[in-house]
Amino acid sequence: MRDTRGRMIDAAIAELQQRGLAGMSFSDVLARSGAARGVIYHHFPGGKTQMAAEAAEANGREVCGYLAALDATSPRGVVESFIDGVRPSVEASAAGGGCAVAAVAVGSARESDPLRVVAAASLSSWVDQLAERLASAGMDSNAASDLAQMLIAILQGAHVLCRAAGSIEPFDYAARALTALLHNER
Repeated sequence: MRDTRGRMIDAAIAELQQRGLAGMSFSDVLARSGAARGVIYHHFPGGKTQMAAEAAEANGREVCGYLAALDATSPRGVVESFIDGVRPSVEASAAGGGCAVAAVAVGSARESDPLRVVAAASLSSWVDQLAERLASAGMDSNAASDLAQMLIAILQGAHVLCRAAGSIEPFDYAARALTALLHNER
């Protein structure tokens, strides 16, 4: 069983995914984690910003770990594994979920905002990890970097479009178009 702090971070991830940064409250995190009210500032002396930043960092590391394990036998295999693997997350968006990392990015206003910095670092690590997998599968490093950027853009756009539509269809359209492009590439 995770410790209190770990449970609070897991709860904050879930709250960010479902309610976004503005909707995330200490009360909801405490209720979801089973933690006592008195431990909030013990574990997160920086308050909501620190809790959200640590939750987004943890979620970012989790996604990066998933990306590191993608099939790298061919660039197409990487892309197909990516599409299959992120589908459940995008389905959750269609049902009202979202991305914890994107939630803190959208919720931050200034370039120096620590939440924007966390989001930028996480998203960049995802692109780098995908580019590495694509290059390991034989793709030119520049093309791998470009495709990795596009895959993350598709993922983040799908979170928004699918949530707004209440349907997985926008993701399915993008996945079909991307797959068709890859099949046409020689």
